[in-house]
Amino acid sequence: MLKSVNPSRTDAWKKLSEHFKSMEFVQMQHLFAENADRVNDFHVKWNSLLLDYSKNKVTAETMKLLLDLANEVDLKQSIEALFTGDKINVTEDRAVLHTVSRDFSQQPIFVDGEDVSKEVYKTREKIKLFSNDVISGRYLGATGKAITDVINIGIGGSDLGPKMVVEALDNYSNQLNVHFVSNIDDDYLFPLLAKLNAETTLVLVVSKTFTTQETIENAKHVKAWLDSNIIGSVEQHFVAVTSANQEAIAFGIKETNIFPMWDFIGGRFSLWSSVGISISLALGYDNYERLLKGAYQMDTHFRQSDFDQNIPVILALLSVWYNNFYQYETEAIVPYSSLLRSLPAHLQQMIMESNGKDKTREGQPVNYQTGTLIWGEVGATAQHAFFQLFHQGTKVVPIDFIGFIKPFHDKDKTNHDILMSNFFGQTEALLKGKRGRKRQEGELEMLRNFRDFEGNKPTNTFLFEQLTPETLGQIIAMYEHKTFVQGIIWNIFSFDQFGVEYGKVLAKNIQEEIKSKKVSEHDCSTSFLINYYLSN
Repeated sequence: MLKSVNPSRTDAWKKLSEHFKSMEFVQMQHLFAENADRVNDFHVKWNSLLLDYSKNKVTAETMKLLLDLANEVDLKQSIEALFTGDKINVTEDRAVLHTVSRDFSQQPIFVDGEDVSKEVYKTREKIKLFSNDVISGRYLGATGKAITDVINIGIGGSDLGPKMVVEALDNYSNQLNVHFVSNIDDDYLFPLLAKLNAETTLVLVVSKTFTTQETIENAKHVKAWLDSNIIGSVEQHFVAVTSANQEAIAFGIKETNIFPMWDFIGGRFSLWSSVGISISLALGYDNYERLLKGAYQMDTHFRQSDFDQNIPVILALLSVWYNNFYQYETEAIVPYSSLLRSLPAHLQQMIMESNGKDKTREGQPVNYQTGTLIWGEVGATAQHAFFQLFHQGTKVVPIDFIGFIKPFHDKDKTNHDILMSNFFGQTEALLKGKRGRKRQEGELEMLRNFRDFEGNKPTNTFLFEQLTPETLGQIIAMYEHKTFVQGIIWNIFSFDQFGVEYGKVLAKNIQEEIKSKKVSEHDCSTSFLINYYLSN
């Protein structure tokens, strides 16, 4: 059981509140001027990752007090509870063990007296064998042809995570074309099917309960397409990832093609489970395992490192400092790699679904801000879009810059050097700003003012050696653990999502009303909108 501590009542929080009075208007430029070696005090080097967090509105005293806060809420004990199978998802009476699905220690991990690691290792082996058979051409469709295309049908964690990984590691892809279908959107689904050969297409239906409406409706459409293009049974063209085996079998999926989903892995972490079979098919099992091992390395770092050198802990503490004291409510993720274009969307779900909570672990309303608004875009694109707000806007947005020293294709590093020059230049500009520039000949004084900006905008800089399966695993796990630490400090349950589920219930009720064309009682706005939709 997690210890319930209201952070705002801790000694550390009170001291941070006092400390903030001396930090509120601090200029980072002055902090660097006072300590020319400041970066030596505020960076962490781990494996191939360098985290530079010196461009933040913190001093040694700030970090000491934040670390005191982590200790006062008993973070160390909470981390152990995460890794050892305690049912820390109290509201759903579940353990939270996405870490076990990427564990390579061979140590047993028990839930309700059962060693769940055995099932994890068994499933990994099944994914390996199946992936190898499909990729090699040994696994054949109903008409005896090898698979060329894979459609992953899922939504939320059954789509965002795997899709992001497959995109990000495109340089490691094989000959299979993997497509992702999530929303009920005929304008996307049917043009996709028109481009594919049914005889060489494999379909992954990913739904824990096998009742997820968007997923099952899309699966029905795809099954009808297969039936109309293939003579005979199409069961060879389906795979299910689910905990509802009987429902999958009733749909027409053979039992040997069903992979398990476990209650102890939540949807936003499910890429580490059997849901990752689309990753294994797209990249090959060996690269999928490298992804898992990268995450496992970050897990070990998070579990064993002292907090003052612990990357996820440091990131979470900085986020709490800005969210709860400076009242900076948003955070931007800016990767300088086009392959990571879907990383911000994946992190939006992981972070905002986890920590968008307004009740403490005791069920009482929180008296402080929780959660942060997450957004972002690829760096080069973002510079020509919303960076203007970062530099001269009235809102302060702490930013994570993610970059790589070496490109995958290194025949000519000219473009990469230009890219990374922008990477470094933007963090420097956000720190320093530009003020007091001399007026140019013939320049109006007013224009000189418009071209000044303050700087003093906080950033974290992450430098990895290269975008590989291992480093991507580390990045994802790093943000997962950051999110966990935030939830512990804010004294909330990070692993349920009842608000989302309630919206689904209302949607199902409205679907029946649309079918019957009889609108029940709603608020006047909702009734007006439904009636307008029906009348048009």
